[in-house]
This record gives sequence, structure tokens and C-alpha cells, in this order.
Amino acid sequence: MTSITQALLDEAVALTRAAGELTLQWFHEEELGIEHKGDGTPVTAADRAAERFLREQLAARHPDDAVIGEEEPDSRGSSGRTWIIDPIDGTKAFTHGVPLYSNLLALYDHEGPAVGVINLPALGETVYAARGLGCFFDGRPARVSDRPALDGGCVCTSGLGTWAPEHLEAVRASGALLRTWGDGYGFALVATGRAEAMLDPRVAIWDIAPMPVIISEAGGRFTTVEGDERLTLDGSVPLSGVATNGRVHDEVLGLFDRSRLS
Repeated sequence: MTSITQALLDEAVALTRAAGELTLQWFHEEELGIEHKGDGTPVTAADRAAERFLREQLAARHPDDAVIGEEEPDSRGSSGRTWIIDPIDGTKAFTHGVPLYSNLLALYDHEGPAVGVINLPALGETVYAARGLGCFFDGRPARVSDRPALDGGCVCTSGLGTWAPEHLEAVRASGALLRTWGDGYGFALVATGRAEAMLDPRVAIWDIAPMPVIISEAGGRFTTVEGDERLTLDGSVPLSGVATNGRVHDEVLGLFDRSRLS
């Protein structure tokens, strides 16, 4: 297995935090200037500035690496490594002044997920991990919860618009508390033991790229709704994300039928 250095993880964390500081310049600003992309999702100057900053930094530091991001075209590389950027995960929250948005950065190599960072600039929290080095929450080791069942636990999601009524009823019947503390924040809650599960039934690769290494290094489990453990980076396959403390993972997957979540 290819080793990932602490220096590389520290670099990724520093860059993501710096991108987060950029976004705070626009947070709560009345003249934010919201546009809508072809798919109807919002984009702001903060999204574009944060991604441009990260791309410039990565190009200077790792010129042979490929880069995938939400707001700009992909950049090809020759190293076999790919950085994946979501400059603001939770732009709708950001535009409404809700402090639960995040900046996401991930690195993949020929072995899969290598580095992942979830930065929550408005909360001053960062959760990050590297393959073989562990998961950390602002410098302290991060671990998932040890709750053995959903009963009494917390399940997070980004929204309920794609949920069928029977899925909501299934979660209620499980005894879990369902909350829309979603996007990157929900995954951070799972990695730090503050929630048992996070479910995003329809996502792009940049929405969840950091999550497999973060959740696994925290002792949990990450898959798609179908139970697949590997993510495709080229957008050819519809993606979803389920993160749990591991102990409740099969129970969570059993609550949902993928055909009703698409």
C-alpha cells in the first residue's frame, strides 16, 4: 500500500482552511450575488473564489496531479493522483446565512481514497484523515460512536425531497432521530461520534469524495446506497453516500430501496 505522509495531510488541511477563510468574506453579505447553474443549483462569487484559490495552489504545488472541481473544467494530470474540490458544500445553506456549509478537498491515487478534509469555516471546525494515519477533529483523534443499533441514535440527511414516505416511516420505526444536518456537516458528525448515520441519496463526486477515507479512518463504514464501497470519479455512474459508525450500516441499508431514492 502506498503511504501517505503527514506533511501531505497537513498541507491539504491548511489549503482547505485557507479556502474557507476566503468564503467568510462573503458570508452574511447582503450583496452576495447568487446565480443559478444549468441544473438549478446556486453558485456565488465565494464558490468561484475558493475553487480558484485551491486550483492555483494545487497547480503550483502538485503540477502533475489531476484536479476535478464543481465550478471549473477538469484538469488532466500524469501522476495518477487526482484532487477533488467542492469549494462550498451546502451553497444553499451558505446563501441563507446558515453556518453548516463546508469546504471539501480530497485526494485519490491508484489505490483509492488517500486524503479527505471537511472544513466548516463558520463553525471553526475541521475533520480530516489520511489513509493509514487516522482521522482527526481539530488535532484530536476522531472516532465514530459505538451505538449498536439505530434505536436511540441519530440519522442525518441533506434533505427529504427525494425520500419516499415509506422510507421516512422506516426511520421513525427504527427509533432513530432523523435530522437534516446535512451536506459535509452530516458526515463530519458521523466521523466524530455525534451521529450514527448520514445518508445522501443523490450526489456528485465532489460532494462525497473526502468521506470514504474520513469515515473508514474514524472506524466507520462508507458505501453507496447499494452497498458499493468504491466510487467512480468520471461521473458515469449516479452516486449516493451512506456513512455510519459501521455497527448500524446494514440496518441503515436495509431501510432503503435505491429505486425510490433516485
